[in-house]
Amino acid sequence: MKHLYIKSLVALFLLSLASCKKDIEFRTAHLPILEPKNIDLDAGSWKTVLLTRPDTFAIATPLDKSNANYIAELNEIKGFQRNLTQDQSSNINYWAAGGVLRWNELIRELVAKYNLPPFQNEDGTYPIPSSANPFAYPLFPFANPPYSARAYAYIAAAQYDALVACWHYKKLYNRAAPYNNDSSIIAKAGKSNLPSYPSEAAVIAGVTAEMMKLLFPTEIAAIQEKATAHEEATIMSGSATRSDVNAGDALGRQIAQVFIARAKTDKAGKAVGTPTDWANFETSTIAKGEIPWISQDSPKRPGMLPLYGNVKPFLFDTTTAKSLVPPPPPLTGSDQMKIELAEVLSYTNNPTIENQQLVLFWGDGVGTYTPPGHWNAIAAEDFITKNFSEVRWARNLALLNMALMDAGIVCWKTKYTYYNPRPSQLDPRIKTLTGLPNFPSYISGHSTFSGAAAAILGYIIPERASAYTQMANDASKSRLVGGLHYRSDCEVGLRVGNDIGQYAIERAKTDGAN
Repeated sequence: MKHLYIKSLVALFLLSLASCKKDIEFRTAHLPILEPKNIDLDAGSWKTVLLTRPDTFAIATPLDKSNANYIAELNEIKGFQRNLTQDQSSNINYWAAGGVLRWNELIRELVAKYNLPPFQNEDGTYPIPSSANPFAYPLFPFANPPYSARAYAYIAAAQYDALVACWHYKKLYNRAAPYNNDSSIIAKAGKSNLPSYPSEAAVIAGVTAEMMKLLFPTEIAAIQEKATAHEEATIMSGSATRSDVNAGDALGRQIAQVFIARAKTDKAGKAVGTPTDWANFETSTIAKGEIPWISQDSPKRPGMLPLYGNVKPFLFDTTTAKSLVPPPPPLTGSDQMKIELAEVLSYTNNPTIENQQLVLFWGDGVGTYTPPGHWNAIAAEDFITKNFSEVRWARNLALLNMALMDAGIVCWKTKYTYYNPRPSQLDPRIKTLTGLPNFPSYISGHSTFSGAAAAILGYIIPERASAYTQMANDASKSRLVGGLHYRSDCEVGLRVGNDIGQYAIERAKTDGAN
């Protein structure tokens, strides 16, 4: 079968392999202004993730349009527009494509930048990134797939709740945008009837910048520069006044604290485990009569985040997460395992061009934005064509990324429950076509992430459902033909991921956005 979407993208992927940032900038540098088909004025009533009410945090009543201070704010915009520099105009155009989109791109860039496993110490041990000392080597965080899935989820969910609150106040106060209050102000970032108080751009900038203090603490200064640029572009474009922006920024930062408080207690901080934990996985597997997974890094590296399966999920409770762990893989000494091992060897000994393309396109290894980031990129490209409002962009990315985070939790719980060896461990003749991840085999992370993503994206954009399913199947197959996983890892991973995606779909059906 010819995979047309792979053939069209693989050349670009080859050029951008060394830098996800260049890839993102190239593909979205000249996007049109976001002009939503529907401003979703009633989004203030949509179901939130953590906020109990959209008015949990109060904001002041805005000034009347006849107030002298408000008129001064309009004059500030006119002064900016009279003397715009080329850089300021470019900044306006950049953010006009959509704040949720642009921040998602920036987050993917950071994940790629920090997705670097630490190098070993002189004594052969490995250092662990520390949030308490993030600038020391190795820099915090190591943005591996589980960490990145969690980061994408927390930021997307926080943005969504913040924008639901924003829309609540927009409808409540109904203050028109500056260009609708003063005809001499040019709408340089598009024009709509959406009220401007508080500014949705500032809400997005404020909530995201605040979340970054926790998730990427070494980037706080750079992120704040981006937030300031986003907010200044919004004022200069005529979309919001200074008071619109100040109210939005304050609202976003307050709502971020709700998510930060949850993140500090969700058990992710303990996911690295201890040497005792690491030893117990091996000894308990041997006690079952099975061959345990062994790190094939040299020197051996502790498995990646062995206790991540205990992290608190978003879409269901921890009891449900445990129930989603699938039955065990084929026994390491069974005939079924021998059959599956022989299949992997056959693929790696006889790589076709098509299979090599699959492995390359879905690699998402060190230095990339990881499999969850890849699905964010796929979603973003499709969402751009739909002209969603900012709040609907946030809602859709929150659904996607909560599903991806929870898929990672269940997948990692499964991996360290069974501690199953990789194919190349059982048969050294197997030479993988890409890098070998440093954690157990069953179930496939790519497959689980992809099954979850395809399910929820197929619900959000039903006309693309079959394409998402094909992408998920290809992502899963890439791990089999690349020599990293057995067939059972991939097939079960897809099923588990799809099951998790159904929880996101059930939430979507009842969140009021349909």
